[in-house]
Amino acid sequence: MKYIIASDFPGRIRVRCGKYAFTKEEGSAITEHLAGLPWVEEVKASYLSGGILMYYNKGFRKDVLKAISNLSLRTLPALPESAGTKDIDMRFKERLYKMLLRRAVQHFLLPAFLRNLFYLWRGYGFLRRGWASLRRGRVSVEVLDGAAVGVSLLQGHFNTASSIMFLLGLSELLEDYTRQRTKSALTRSLAFNVDTVWIEKDGAELSIPLSQLVVGDMVVVRTGSMIPIDGTVRKGEAAVNQSSMTGEPLPVIKRPGDSVFAGTVLEEGSVTVEVRALADETRISRVVELIDRSEALKAGVHARAERIADRIVPMSFLLAIGVFVFTGNWRKALSVLLVDYSCAIKLATPITVISAMREASGYRIMVKGGKFLEAMAEADTIVFDKTGTLTEASPRVSKVLPFEGWERDEVLRTAACLEEHFPHSVARAVVRRALEENLLHEEKHAEVEYIVAHGIATTYRGRRVVIGSHHFVAEDEKVEIAGEQMELVDKAANGDSVIYLGVDGKAVGAICISDPPRTESRNVIERLKRLGIERVIMLTGDGEATAKTVAESLGIDEYRAQVLPEDKAAIVEEMKAQGRKVVMVGDGINDSPALAAADVSVSMKGSSDIAREVADITLLTDRLDELVAVRMLARELIKRIHRNFRFIVSFNTALLLLGLGGVITPNLSAILHNASTMGISVACTRPCLNEKNQGEVTP
Repeated sequence: MKYIIASDFPGRIRVRCGKYAFTKEEGSAITEHLAGLPWVEEVKASYLSGGILMYYNKGFRKDVLKAISNLSLRTLPALPESAGTKDIDMRFKERLYKMLLRRAVQHFLLPAFLRNLFYLWRGYGFLRRGWASLRRGRVSVEVLDGAAVGVSLLQGHFNTASSIMFLLGLSELLEDYTRQRTKSALTRSLAFNVDTVWIEKDGAELSIPLSQLVVGDMVVVRTGSMIPIDGTVRKGEAAVNQSSMTGEPLPVIKRPGDSVFAGTVLEEGSVTVEVRALADETRISRVVELIDRSEALKAGVHARAERIADRIVPMSFLLAIGVFVFTGNWRKALSVLLVDYSCAIKLATPITVISAMREASGYRIMVKGGKFLEAMAEADTIVFDKTGTLTEASPRVSKVLPFEGWERDEVLRTAACLEEHFPHSVARAVVRRALEENLLHEEKHAEVEYIVAHGIATTYRGRRVVIGSHHFVAEDEKVEIAGEQMELVDKAANGDSVIYLGVDGKAVGAICISDPPRTESRNVIERLKRLGIERVIMLTGDGEATAKTVAESLGIDEYRAQVLPEDKAAIVEEMKAQGRKVVMVGDGINDSPALAAADVSVSMKGSSDIAREVADITLLTDRLDELVAVRMLARELIKRIHRNFRFIVSFNTALLLLGLGGVITPNLSAILHNASTMGISVACTRPCLNEKNQGEVTP
């Protein structure tokens, strides 16, 4: 396993393998494996930050590093299933065994008279549900089931009625189990498990169950622990990894008065946090709730399947009545009632959608609802924000150009003084370059004003100082940039982004920022085009020359340069007005309006909190290849739904014809129908992407 050393002391070492380098379950396996080594005292692995903290016997540092290097996720021991999944499996088995036992007792031990009374009592339940549906004005599957059971009982075919009720109950059990299992797999990686917490009370520390916490309690959190609640730091100082909330890969220093959030990890230090929101009210709990509500966000194809299924039920009744009128044969009419197209259609589609969402989570992709997968499958246009999406989001200063008699170092020092207050990637690049050159600065400016996606303005040593894009500095702040200065910048930039520094209305320098494209960007764009994306558009606030250079290097034919944040949403709306189905991919605060405007929006791993909140699909890795995976998965999902529909219609039509022809009995018809419904439900849980597809996901 690849890693970098984050901290290294005798007997204690922390390494980082990269955010989401391993899953929560794999982190548990890593901890168990490393803790079993004889010279290791303690191990903590965080799947959120990709960090591994190890305490070991002094003198074994080389052995520790070798053990980490030799780690392979493929050879880790099998991971135990989560308690939630075990509970679901256990409940399913218990209910199944009870059903089988009850049927055996009824069939072999009860006298015929009592057995028939029991069947009448059970049949009454089906009739009551069907009647309740009719009273609401709905001719639903419940009505069809009730009619089939009722007709069998009226004819005195108690064994047939028993088989129908048993198979209907078995189908319901399987449906419930499949839904719970797939939902559990989908939400498992988002939930965090903390049973007990330490609180500070009357000068002492007490360990209490998390369930007993109340708002206002003082929770003590130490190095390596997950913060279990949303709250405010009251004592101490710590470095907190907030990647689960904001996507920011670097830990953030938290001091008294700062807010912290449940699900984030305390990497260094110790803090006392006043509880502001309990576990079921925290930000991360909203994400889990969103998954629980995801079935409400039904795909259009899902809704259409339900409408078709509802329309089929009255047709089944009419056909059954027609068969009886013309043939006078109750057995043939019953065969029609027992062949229920709608049950399989209604069951197969949602299970397929939920299973696809679960499969997406295996590719480190979080999808907030089935309708977004359908939108991704139908999309013909994709719009990319450039910085942080198509590029690495780790820019570096390539050149510093002084004007007006200013020294180069003074330009960089002043820029760093302003930029250090804001954690965006360009600001970090400027500050990092100043630190590398030992250009230390003093805090001598007034409060800075940050204009989102434009620049910064402040008073520095009594002078008005601004830094930012050409649009912000020259047009908004009316800073004078001479023609020869622009020529100098154009020659030096060579496709790099440029920010300008202005003092008292005059430009005093420019800084060129190199932000290379991601290595996989071009390949991903080519594969998306092969997968049916007709238009690929890049949006950037950079100048024409920079935008053109990046677009040409990535094989993008269409781009918009010098785009303001508020213009991005307008461009997306323009595409939609042309009849396009638009995917928007972005990561910044300024991308949020465009993300909200698109048919389906995708946020990146390092996205801002608000971008992740707005986005319909979130990529949880630092590569764009997952865009290809989600596009392929979405298309295969729609294909599977259509295949399922064709199979359900053709198979049940065959049963219908065989029943009308007297080739099969109503009892056998019911068995085959319900068996096919259960079979297709199980088939719907299989991965949409087979081995051939999976090979195409990564280049």
